[in-house]
Amino acid sequence: MILPAGPNDPLETTPMAPPDHAVEPAAVPTRVLFVCLGNICRSPAAEGVFLHLLAREDLEHHFQVDSAGTGGWHVGSPADRRMRAAAARRGIELTSRARQIEAADLHHFHHVLTMDEENLAAVSRLARQSEGRARITPLTSHCRRHAAPAVPDPYYGGADGFEEVLDLLEDACAGLLASLIEEQRRLGPPGTDPPIRR
Repeated sequence: MILPAGPNDPLETTPMAPPDHAVEPAAVPTRVLFVCLGNICRSPAAEGVFLHLLAREDLEHHFQVDSAGTGGWHVGSPADRRMRAAAARRGIELTSRARQIEAADLHHFHHVLTMDEENLAAVSRLARQSEGRARITPLTSHCRRHAAPAVPDPYYGGADGFEEVLDLLEDACAGLLASLIEEQRRLGPPGTDPPIRR
């Protein structure tokens, strides 16, 4: 297993409702990992938004959801209080604790969704080093209402930045869920191992 250079370094080496979701219960749930830089703003918010959608659509049993960061500066910390407050105003609870992505994640999860080009490059590099099989894609590629190349990091900005992030995440996560439901319909539930990356 190839791991990052150190625990505190970046890796070197209104929501749209998804369509009708009448899918058979999966023996192996689709495993989804959201990744940003420090795992205290964007990726825990994406995890919370996606879980909120799953609960609303009664689809929790079809998915396993987590989030991680490419860096380890905040390991063990809760999501940023400003992000938790903004999410709570939308009825979304963020309960995860920050962790750093590991090579094993690229073998365990079927889909890894990144927030920006830097995250995408770092995760893709780790996948190459570890021969990970997860499908790695930018989360904003699933947006239906917004045209955004990335989810911006709101950490150093004001309150409006956190609202903008949640707007993008609600759109992208709804699109992602619709895509994954369609994938389950076409291909059936995932196997024990993630598919080979395309």
